[in-house]
Amino acid sequence: MIKDYLLFAIRSLRNRGLRTWLTMIGIFIGIAAVVSLISLGEGLRFAINSQFGFLGTDILAVTASGGFGPPGTGVVNPLTEKELDDIKRVKGVEGAGGRLLENVKFTFNRKAAFTYAASMPDGEDRKTIEHVINMGVQRGRILEDGDKGAVVLGSNFLEEDNPFGKAIIPGSKIQLQDKEFKVIGILEKKGNFQIDGAVFMNENDLRELVGREGDDYDIIGVRFNENTNVKYISQDIEKRLRKIRDVKEGEEDFSVETPASILASVNSVLLGIQIFVYIIAGISILVGGIGIMNTMYTSVVERTKEIGVMKSIGARNSVIFSLFFVESGLLGVVGGIVGAAFGFLGAAGLAFVGKLALGSEIIAVQFSFWLIFGAILFAFVMGSFFGTLPAIQASKLNPVDALRHIK
Repeated sequence: MIKDYLLFAIRSLRNRGLRTWLTMIGIFIGIAAVVSLISLGEGLRFAINSQFGFLGTDILAVTASGGFGPPGTGVVNPLTEKELDDIKRVKGVEGAGGRLLENVKFTFNRKAAFTYAASMPDGEDRKTIEHVINMGVQRGRILEDGDKGAVVLGSNFLEEDNPFGKAIIPGSKIQLQDKEFKVIGILEKKGNFQIDGAVFMNENDLRELVGREGDDYDIIGVRFNENTNVKYISQDIEKRLRKIRDVKEGEEDFSVETPASILASVNSVLLGIQIFVYIIAGISILVGGIGIMNTMYTSVVERTKEIGVMKSIGARNSVIFSLFFVESGLLGVVGGIVGAAFGFLGAAGLAFVGKLALGSEIIAVQFSFWLIFGAILFAFVMGSFFGTLPAIQASKLNPVDALRHIK
């Protein structure tokens, strides 16, 4: 019986080909928007989460706020050695290290590009920072105290398709700000574009390279005891820094964040964007559903005599209702399938363009079977819902009046 209903619906929709496709426009635009944007959003969420996935749960970062560029840079009131020493005295803190982040000109193989250079402190602070960024090398060795004119590079520089068109290996000579440095190691891949594409050097070298004297820092990495509550440590650090920097609570010119808190903020923003997408797509699908209702009402009027013939030979109201109900649901399903296909292609295309433009995997696509299935099911439900009233109208037609109808 269901097979007969489907065949009847398919034949009916085929006979009204152009009108059928025009009716489904609203449905598949809405579904395409849902599938493509949510897939991109999930891909972005996955990529961002992976950016922090290598970090431990026993670390946090302190930055001065109000600047542009890398965290903590370009601020009016930067962090200093004084704040660093005070953070080290917080109960539960096992170590802290200050770092500089600078945008530098990188030249190799007669090609130039700009990238971030990050400093490494000396002594025990170095071990803290190595733990904070989970530093490990796949080639060569890591930086040590006293290494001058030496750098360690992120894993991206070892790849052939880096901006310089040639893999950079330990022993290679590069230029930073037109000054020569020797590469002594390549870090393990972290999946974090900031680390995988950065240059690491000792603090004195970086200060000398960019002419940055003094004891200021762009960011302070902190390692704390895993058995200590991170909330209490954060509050204690904030309290001490407010006192040192002479700011009131709620007017802080700095931030204390853990990887988890950063991810929570990012995911919250992404969720808000996705909800907005749902609303826009929902409006589009609603318009499409109204289009289906209009088309089905028109179909009932055009096929009134056909309905009268079916009723005169014994078709019950339930059969007539089912025929039109299935037809409207099929409109929704086909619109959903077409929309899902367009959404898939659109998301993949945008991710490919984003990768070419940014040279990064940060714009990625995460397709889910449940997303596709749910989108198509929702399209079916909407099509069936908006086809219910026309189907009821068709089932209640009087057979005698229907037979008298002239098209």
